[in-house]
Amino acid sequence: MPLIDIKHLSYAYREENDRPISVLKDISLSIEKGEYVVILGHNGSGKSTLAKLMNMVVDDYEFAEGEIIVDGINILSEDITDEDVLNLRKTVGMVFQNPDNQLVATIVEEDVAFGPENLGVPNPELRERVDNALATVGMSEYAHHEPHRLSGGQKQRVAIAGIIAMMPRVMIFDESTAMLDPIGRREVVETLEMLNREKGITVLSITHYMDEAARADRVIVLDDGKVLLDGTPTEVFSHGDKLRAAGLELPQCTSLCYELMAAGLELEGPFNTPEQCAEALAKAYREKEGC
Repeated sequence: MPLIDIKHLSYAYREENDRPISVLKDISLSIEKGEYVVILGHNGSGKSTLAKLMNMVVDDYEFAEGEIIVDGINILSEDITDEDVLNLRKTVGMVFQNPDNQLVATIVEEDVAFGPENLGVPNPELRERVDNALATVGMSEYAHHEPHRLSGGQKQRVAIAGIIAMMPRVMIFDESTAMLDPIGRREVVETLEMLNREKGITVLSITHYMDEAARADRVIVLDDGKVLLDGTPTEVFSHGDKLRAAGLELPQCTSLCYELMAAGLELEGPFNTPEQCAEALAKAYREKEGC
């Protein structure tokens, strides 16, 4: 059974005049335990709404249809109990775009402790969770610092540590690198990759950065509230025309390789990342030179 199973999901927001505005349209997809999935889409495609629905951040389900089954519990069921909601909060954690909206304490370690403490985690387990979470994101030395004095990337890592301390099985990153500089972006992406590959946490990253998608196991592209593409980065990036029609561009390195191939150069993929592109070009050069 998939960890997250979405069946024929449609969702609409309520306008001020109570008329619904359709955002998601008959979406069906499954997320398996341990997957690292990136969800792409231009502004208004429905990707952030989908993330918020999976984490029960949305509080109005009147115009929701279909099923969102998380760890065996249907979020949209009328029979959902308070205990079910608590279990879902423990199963799925979410990191938002602006870390300042997620930091609530004046000291880093107190902020990381906030979530698990509210879940009723007692000491000394609480202390252990906080220490382990800070160590996981490489922020142990900042435990007694004030969050507002940290860089953007450091703040986001503290926000991630706060979710890790709650020990969820799924972590959703909703545009979590959008407000960061390149160094901060790299720090956060490396952190979420580590959480997936070393800790076994299922990761869903909502982004519009194609280079981040290139590093995932699976890429889902939303367009106008529907699933446009779903596959490995190589499979998805092979549909350049569809991506451009959806307002997205291929990673620069991938686009370069495709243009070189169109010009007659024989290259062997994949070339989704700069490293893969460099290796493909080096291999083509070696074969041409006979070395």
